[in-house]
Amino acid sequence: MASNPALDPEDTYMEDSFTGEIPTKPGKRASSTVVVDEDHPFDLEAYISNYDHDRSTVKRLLFIASVCPSLAPQALSKAVEYALEGRDTTLYHSVLTSYNNVVGPQNAVPVNQEWVETTASKAQAEKDKLEVELKMYTGNMIKESIRMGHNELGHFYRSHGDHATALRHYTKSREFCTSSSHVVDMSLNILELLLEEQNYPHISTYVFKAEAALEASAPGGDKKKQAGSNPDKEKVQAKLDLAMALSLLGQSQYEPAAWAFMKIGKVLQGWDRKVASPSDIAIYGTLCALATFERRQVKVALLESETFTYYLEQEPYMRDIIDAYLASKFRTVLALLERYSARHLLDNLLNSHVKTLVKLIKDRALVLYFGPFSSIRLESLAEAFGLTTEETEKNVVSLIQDGSIRGRVDSHNKILKAKDLDHRTELFLRATKTGKEIAAANRKLLYRLRLQEADVVVKAPKTIHMENINYGSAM
Repeated sequence: MASNPALDPEDTYMEDSFTGEIPTKPGKRASSTVVVDEDHPFDLEAYISNYDHDRSTVKRLLFIASVCPSLAPQALSKAVEYALEGRDTTLYHSVLTSYNNVVGPQNAVPVNQEWVETTASKAQAEKDKLEVELKMYTGNMIKESIRMGHNELGHFYRSHGDHATALRHYTKSREFCTSSSHVVDMSLNILELLLEEQNYPHISTYVFKAEAALEASAPGGDKKKQAGSNPDKEKVQAKLDLAMALSLLGQSQYEPAAWAFMKIGKVLQGWDRKVASPSDIAIYGTLCALATFERRQVKVALLESETFTYYLEQEPYMRDIIDAYLASKFRTVLALLERYSARHLLDNLLNSHVKTLVKLIKDRALVLYFGPFSSIRLESLAEAFGLTTEETEKNVVSLIQDGSIRGRVDSHNKILKAKDLDHRTELFLRATKTGKEIAAANRKLLYRLRLQEADVVVKAPKTIHMENINYGSAM
């Protein structure tokens, strides 16, 4: 293969682009088949109607077909239908081949050769036109026209599955951005591409670029004061918050991801049908919060938040899970999570995290339930959670080993006993630790005041991750 020209470091990761089939992300494949039945319901039609008929939706359908054989014919039939609405003939051939392999030769669908030839011809004509226009704009040195030319070619290549070339054109357009809004548009284009590719580590870079551009475009440079008075900036900020939340979730940073989901505004201007539906946001945010938040934080962040309650309305069973959790009805919580497990496991963004999140929720619930007791029979604990005694004992031992539960298990009598604690010593140690933390904080504040007096002020970095953690610990 001929060597490629030098690439921007930011787009080298895209070299392994679409090769005829959209698989699940390497290392993130489902570990087992997902069962859909009366006990684990899933309505494919209702689920897929939440999204536009684009490549991302085809990717979701292909994932469903790969992990749930019972839904494969229906999912692949939809995927073929959506592929015909697009402009990528390679994607159409791949999806059609997968469908025919599933349904067998008797029900196989022939290739729509007329559509393939017409679409390929139109694509070549459009590509030639866009390249000629870009060459002409470059010769005239009109920055705005060159920027638009790169954007149009980026859109073209993305719609045809060539994500590496699309990213190259999007990143090239930044050289010709003449305003903050142009930088924001460039960043959003790249973010959509990265989210479709599930390339989460790169997302924060472009979120910060877009936020810096938003801040620079605000009168007086104060983005926060202007956000409430500018609906367009609210829409852009909501998209950036969603991108960051999905990035953190994709990297298994569940607590900051939960806080990021809490911040997402109500208006996503199209991303609610391309990137993640309101139902998705409700599920992702709730599961991450239950897995990492303290009980009081769950109530404040999930049920008293004006924006997140809007998303919870899209999935009523999520509110039932939250209510049961706050009422310490953990058997109901686990039962609901099991009942709707098919909905969670058939989500290509969530699948690889479901097992971990459910375990974190169950472990946190066990710690909360045992808190008031000095001892409890494992049979009673198992009954409260709807588990077997053996499974409960295994979970409890694991929690004791990692320090989450301070106790010991009497395996013979099946009793969990809390360790005898010296409360006086514990209180003294806690007071000493708090005193040291306050003294350290005071030293930092005094140092900051001296820097301000000397007019040495460094602007705080725009790090949503740390902002969310600080916000969460202050709740």
